[in-house]
Amino acid sequence: MRNHVMMNRIFLCTKPLSLLPSLTTPPHLRICHSAAAASSPNRAIHCMANDSPLSQPLTGGDGSVSISAPPPSSASSAIDFLSLCSRLKTTPRAGWGKRDVKNPESIADHMYRMGLMALISSDIPGVNRDKCIKMAIVHDIAEAIVGDITPSCGVPKEEKNRRESEALEHMCKLLGGGERAEEIAELWREYEANASPEAKVVKDFDKLELILQALEYEQEQGKDLEEFFQSTAGKFQTDIGKAWALEIASRRRKDQH
Repeated sequence: MRNHVMMNRIFLCTKPLSLLPSLTTPPHLRICHSAAAASSPNRAIHCMANDSPLSQPLTGGDGSVSISAPPPSSASSAIDFLSLCSRLKTTPRAGWGKRDVKNPESIADHMYRMGLMALISSDIPGVNRDKCIKMAIVHDIAEAIVGDITPSCGVPKEEKNRRESEALEHMCKLLGGGERAEEIAELWREYEANASPEAKVVKDFDKLELILQALEYEQEQGKDLEEFFQSTAGKFQTDIGKAWALEIASRRRKDQH
């Protein structure tokens, strides 16, 4: 595959963004923006490779997320939470930028089509489709704070999980705790642990959305994105994942002839 060299793409950390006068993003949860996105500041590429590790361990030391918080004003907490989540709409998926893809999808774009995948999928015995939809739209939610940390960022998997776990804790506290925050945290933990039939389905949708998007960028921009197909090959866990991956691969082969 032809290598694409990115010019003048420098990653740097900005000061933490204030959420409210009395509630700010913790200093150790920093957002990194690409200087290459300066002409479109709301489309910065996030990467935490050069950032310092999160300074505080997770509550309990077992990977669980503490979401206790004072009783919220529900409307205020909801809008605060949604405003923070707006970063998901303006943060491009970092992998595409590193391959010089123009106008790459955002994190929210990715999660939205995964939600559609869950919505249109056939019923699967033992799998709660509604739960899959919810899981799809929260599985990358912590990236609103930590950004899209890819393997090329050089962050160990354990450290990535720790940063995202603490970001999720902060977001759930911002929401005010309670039933909805508990649900979001549980869905996220379940997905990360690949701990249920629904998590396995949504993990497959994550890979499917990646290779479908890669195919579309190849068709639209003449890119060679073989590495994304190679990185997901043989990793699908479910029948629906394998079937949809075969269909995408078949369409790609036709394009290449």
